[in-house]
Amino acid sequence: MGGRLRAWRWLVQDGRATLWGAATIIATSFGSLSFAEEKNLAAEAKSEKEMKLYKQTIPGTEVSFEMVPIPGGEFLLGSPDSEAKRNPDEGPQVKVKIEPFWMGKYEVTWNEYDIWSFNLDIQRRKTLNLTPTALDPKADAVTRPTKPYTDMTFGMGHDGYPAICMTQHAAKTYCAWLSEKTGQYYRLPTEAEWEYACRAGTKTAYFFGDDPAKLDEYAWHFGNSDEKYHPIGKKKPNPWGLHDIHGNVSELCLDQYDENRYANILKQGMGASPLLVVTKLYPTVARGGSWDDDPEQLRSAARIASTPDWKQQDPQIPKSIWYFTDALQVGFRVVRPLRVPNEAERKQLNLEPEKEFKLRD
Repeated sequence: MGGRLRAWRWLVQDGRATLWGAATIIATSFGSLSFAEEKNLAAEAKSEKEMKLYKQTIPGTEVSFEMVPIPGGEFLLGSPDSEAKRNPDEGPQVKVKIEPFWMGKYEVTWNEYDIWSFNLDIQRRKTLNLTPTALDPKADAVTRPTKPYTDMTFGMGHDGYPAICMTQHAAKTYCAWLSEKTGQYYRLPTEAEWEYACRAGTKTAYFFGDDPAKLDEYAWHFGNSDEKYHPIGKKKPNPWGLHDIHGNVSELCLDQYDENRYANILKQGMGASPLLVVTKLYPTVARGGSWDDDPEQLRSAARIASTPDWKQQDPQIPKSIWYFTDALQVGFRVVRPLRVPNEAERKQLNLEPEKEFKLRD
């Protein structure tokens, strides 16, 4: 994987990277609805039993996303020695405990991501002279990324397609903005949470079984993608209702990547939702495989490590903290834990984006 992506190059006009028209994005992200802020009762839960699927409209827009309840439980993280095409970093298997959470039914789309990255919510309020919601001041204060160098879709599609090419820092900052914007706490999944949700109680190589010949029903991969990503939700979901959890785009997680992670968990006795806190820029973890990957890289246990090659064409010195310019196969989805961590826990586990980003290329 990776060699296929090197064929992509900047879309350049008149010697400059082309920025996609913000007017087009605004037109597709906002409508003429009256946006009365109402409490989303379906999103409220004090216990696992009360958790249900809910749809969240991003305040001040008509863009929405859906969150699927994931029950708490225990499972074996990693793959057994007998699994075909497994990699050494997928073992030894270790039992971990996962607390209940909601997970995005789909990968985060450009329609959602652009509201934050292009300040479209702020622009719309100013243009229409709208009164900010009670939550808007804190959301407005969340840092936004610098403008991209080109159309970051690379011509593969925008409306309804997964957002790509963001760094872990960018994805974490989007989650911080979304949390302030909605009043609900959102973040990236841990690696263990991601695999637990992907498996949905199964123990096979894929959530649908061990036979990759069935993969076309559930995932976009190199063999059926026509070398590009596809709109979300066009393939069958896993047993817990998650679409594109295998394939389409690989999904960023919170963890630092360590090839010996599972062996260390066994030694340290860390059995409860283990998270390896990020302390250096590379490598971090992505999961799920993508449209550019072969079937074995889409397995539930397959791990992906970020690399500086994901920023190979970035012209900035130092490299941008916001964009993986060469990671056209990488996106993310959000989770919302039932138990919201306190400020000390968020800081200890590095769940929030750094206010002064120090991990630079």
